[in-house]
Amino acid sequence: MLDVDAIVRPWWDRLQSDYGELALYDAHTHIGRNDPDGFKQSPEELIGALERAGARGVTFPSHEPDGYPAANDAAIEAARNSGGRLVAYCRIDPRAGDPVAEATRCLDAGARGIKFHPRAERFTLSQPGVREVVAVAHERRVPVLIHAGRGIPALGRDTVHLAGEYPGARMILAHGAISDLAWLWKVMPEHPNLFVDTSWWNPADLIALFTLVGAGHVVWASDSPYGTPVNSAIIGLRCAAQAGLTPEQLRLVAGGQMERLLAGEEPADGGPPTRLEQPVPLLAERVVSHLTSAMGRAFGGGDPSEPIAIARLACAVGEDDPYHAHFSSVLQLLDLFQEHLAPPEDGRPIPSAGRFLVCALVVARTIDVPVPELPDAPAPTREETERRDPDEVST
Repeated sequence: MLDVDAIVRPWWDRLQSDYGELALYDAHTHIGRNDPDGFKQSPEELIGALERAGARGVTFPSHEPDGYPAANDAAIEAARNSGGRLVAYCRIDPRAGDPVAEATRCLDAGARGIKFHPRAERFTLSQPGVREVVAVAHERRVPVLIHAGRGIPALGRDTVHLAGEYPGARMILAHGAISDLAWLWKVMPEHPNLFVDTSWWNPADLIALFTLVGAGHVVWASDSPYGTPVNSAIIGLRCAAQAGLTPEQLRLVAGGQMERLLAGEEPADGGPPTRLEQPVPLLAERVVSHLTSAMGRAFGGGDPSEPIAIARLACAVGEDDPYHAHFSSVLQLLDLFQEHLAPPEDGRPIPSAGRFLVCALVVARTIDVPVPELPDAPAPTREETERRDPDEVST
């Protein structure tokens, strides 16, 4: 299986070289083998991925169409046997059985939080069982992680209401809270127990999150196996650095805040949001635009080769450009995408090489964050960007 994290390691090492060691605590990972979307991950695979990143992580069951009690037990057992690498959340369907009893059973057995997935289980947060389970989380002072990404209507207002009613519960909206971020940032200062995780790919969303929301309200996450720990740390924490976070704030986001939440402590404040307006240089904006278009095509099941080819040509700024190292870095990542592109393994719907494409997009957008020195990277010249026929780039 392709080890993306090992290949992109230079970008992670450079980030830590400039901002100091960033101890990672992944707020969002999955284990399981029955999710209808085709993604699978064993506890051993997850532990290995976290070990390679020097990270610890929270894990919980992937979608289990037949229910969660056995899967919750498996997650708790995996955490117990992980040597401290993992902690488990229980996944709760508020419409199945007795959700309060299942949450209580799992927390008594060693789970350290609760996961809701309104999209997979087809419920809203106004469901009575949700409020009853959040009341348990309030009593236990544990996190409640809520899917808030693609394929779901806005759910932020219910989350804000629950955060206000149950301040002991640590409410975490996953996937950059993209369903509600347009307004949510305005009310987050009023709710110190409301958080957002970074398990998302689009730097426009993540930089907006870090610019508008205080660092104490954001926790890093990979969404493994959909993301991988090192690659996701590059994505999330480069965006945080681009938004102007200090090294201390980066450490809080990377894992410090998550460690406090899991220990039942009061969250650290983290300071006010940066509110730092940073326009993208025009030549970099062209690359960002075309790579975003490529990602949109890929997510829709289409062919991203044309916008990728245009993005390569947009990198031909010349070696005298002040950002030439960034454009060279983007070309290197696009070369890696092409080199490793293959049909998805293990029944997964998205090729692993797509992670190089996301990383290229983020490097192009985080133009003020240093990149590693790559002696073998393509030069940002027309000769280099044309050295592959665009027709050869395909999925």
